[in-house]
Amino acid sequence: MRGTLDISEKGGLKNGQPQTSNRRLFMQLLAFGECDEAGPLAQALHVAGIPSVLYLDANDIHGVGLLTWSEDPNFFVTNLRDFLLKRPFDALTFKSEYTMLGRTYALGYEPDLEDWLLVKPRRTVTNPEWPWAVWYPLRRTGAFMSLPPEEQAPILGEHGKIGRAFGEAGLAQDVRLACFGLDKNDNDFVIGLIGAELTPLSVCVQFMRKTRQTSQYMQSMGPFFVGKAIAQFTPDPDLALNEKGPAHPERG
Repeated sequence: MRGTLDISEKGGLKNGQPQTSNRRLFMQLLAFGECDEAGPLAQALHVAGIPSVLYLDANDIHGVGLLTWSEDPNFFVTNLRDFLLKRPFDALTFKSEYTMLGRTYALGYEPDLEDWLLVKPRRTVTNPEWPWAVWYPLRRTGAFMSLPPEEQAPILGEHGKIGRAFGEAGLAQDVRLACFGLDKNDNDFVIGLIGAELTPLSVCVQFMRKTRQTSQYMQSMGPFFVGKAIAQFTPDPDLALNEKGPAHPERG
């Protein structure tokens, strides 16, 4: 049985060949309070070489958010854990209610599967032109999960159409992560809306509320973490142009 169970991600045809991959990117958002100065946090992340985005929390004047990622989930309980238990992060107050952990996934039609699973999410969150972010988990109802695929498709399509419109207009990009079994509140997905300005991200959420999926088949959403990046760092050569070193809150 072990040899026949296929849990690989599958994309669309590429050069006439089907795409499959067992590689995924895990991304985690952690939130902290009691932060009076974010600059030392950014500097520590940069020196340690932690792939990350450091956000100022728009809803907490002493709050920050830390987004990190790795293909290997061991990173979060080894390297990252050890780093956060030392100065300057150990002096902060951890806000566990905002913790979000998920993995990238494919829907089966992606033209470049490796880019979709491993590169695009990092490219999106480290783009210096898109500092604003709204992160939140969600859980669909059991009624939606029990619908046959042919009934789910138009419901998901309505949702996707809004997302594509905002993306094509340059107003918002999204990061979608599956968190089945990874979330203490039993959520299904983690969503990150990333953009140059905050208003379009809020409007995107507003438009989504009118869809059939959200209005009829959403059991829960949130809590929402709203932040603006003050430091974006990735040691990956393919994303080097997006690296932005330590910054201070006053940079805007």
